[in-house]
Amino acid sequence: MIGWNKNLNINEYPYFKEIKRNYIVNDFLSDLPEIKQGNLVKNMKYKNHSSFLEKIGIRDIKIDIITDHITRPQTVQDLKIYKIAINEHNKGKLLKYNELPKELITHKNTKAFLDRFKVVDSKARASQTVVAHISKDGHYYIHPDKNQLRSLSVREAARLQTFPDSYRFEGSRTSQFHQIGNAVPPMLSKIIANSLIKYIE
Repeated sequence: MIGWNKNLNINEYPYFKEIKRNYIVNDFLSDLPEIKQGNLVKNMKYKNHSSFLEKIGIRDIKIDIITDHITRPQTVQDLKIYKIAINEHNKGKLLKYNELPKELITHKNTKAFLDRFKVVDSKARASQTVVAHISKDGHYYIHPDKNQLRSLSVREAARLQTFPDSYRFEGSRTSQFHQIGNAVPPMLSKIIANSLIKYIE
């Protein structure tokens, strides 16, 4: 929603140019060190260099430390479901909750919200929307790498929202996820601001 003072004599809706993406979700994740669920190490070294992430402002060329690449712990049951979800994802299928083995079904509702476990598509041009519910659980944001077998870390979620790595989130891990999920992606904010500023100059 965009509003403006009628005295500004603006007679047209701002034009937002379509942006052609030449990157995929994996480009935002591939330089991060591999970690397991429940990791609480706050400062780590990058796995490799990424000129792409430096170019778009996610990484700072002067800083070689990644912060908040931390994950929530998951139950044994969660991990069993995640493994099935990743296997289905790799076949090009979306896991449906009611198709899980009976011993892994704990919710009575097996007719709605069947996509409650979802793997992040690393080959997509854009991630699914990161919402505040990620602070409750990570079931809708399962990391695509089965060797890591976990939900997204705080830093990975922040990256999918286009926060630069230099941006720190205050509070507990749950609070950090909540802040990220409630945020407007910084890169989107910049595009909107650049389109609007010409109307008020």
